[in-house]
Amino acid sequence: MRDVVVAVYDGVVLLDVAGPVQVLHGSGGYRIRLASVDGRSVRTDIGAPLGVDLALGEVEGSVGTLLVPGYAYPDGDRPAEPFLSRLPDLARRARRVASVCTGALLLAEAGLLDGRRATTHWAACADLASRFPRVAVEPDAIFVRDGPVVTSAGVTAGIDLALALVEEDCGPDIARAVAKHMVVFLQRPGGQSQFSVRAAVATPRHPALRRLLDAVAAEPAANHTLAAMADRAAVSERHLTRLFRREVGLTPGQYVERIRVEAAQALLETSAAGVDSVARSCGFGSDETMRRAFLQVLGTTPTAYRRRFRTSHANP
Repeated sequence: MRDVVVAVYDGVVLLDVAGPVQVLHGSGGYRIRLASVDGRSVRTDIGAPLGVDLALGEVEGSVGTLLVPGYAYPDGDRPAEPFLSRLPDLARRARRVASVCTGALLLAEAGLLDGRRATTHWAACADLASRFPRVAVEPDAIFVRDGPVVTSAGVTAGIDLALALVEEDCGPDIARAVAKHMVVFLQRPGGQSQFSVRAAVATPRHPALRRLLDAVAAEPAANHTLAAMADRAAVSERHLTRLFRREVGLTPGQYVERIRVEAAQALLETSAAGVDSVARSCGFGSDETMRRAFLQVLGTTPTAYRRRFRTSHANP
């Protein structure tokens, strides 16, 4: 029996745990143990209690797979330092380390993704790339395998990841049988869905801020300096920055940058316009400015992004 330790904590997303565990259990080839910092039950993101088998510190010897599920992004409960501090030691003793959804952010905080390719929930990819520049983020992947580390996209992508692990460990026939029983794809077609930055932001309570966000999304190349936006919202620059941080979770500059990156992504995917032309039309001013923004937000360059994602029917 292959050993799997699922590291859980208060606020863990229930489906991030249940999906992969159901797949692994269905294969019949794994001993699965849930472990928390203190060995006590944890409260999931929906409030349901989740029983555990042991404390993280009680995990002895080598581990087959260390699985780290995610938390509800961006405002869900994240595990505290005692949880994160246990991960490096467990990872060193594990043959394989895997994360589901925002579990990738926890692996990154523990230094386990440095120099590696990784993915996470689409809404958190930009955060992962900006906070951890040593991680090469692949925003459209369902899951990414880099050596002994495997990261998956959001929520149900943990099922895809677990099926890939079963196929690797137990063979394609067993993986296919589990997928058929669960009525899911053994290998899901396509990448994870891409959603707009504006749609991912909750509707702000402040009406002027709502209008401002819509205006930036509607015309990314317009003048969206902090001073110009504060003037349009009829508030001070300092107050506008506070509003953005409180209601959007980003600074004004970060929001504008991500909207412009999204606009550039669409043009790079669907048109043959030069990179410099795309940069100007999306408000970057120069291709070098856009290149830095892409590296910051997506962990890749505009040219590399276009090579991977440009559609065959792109307009000339």
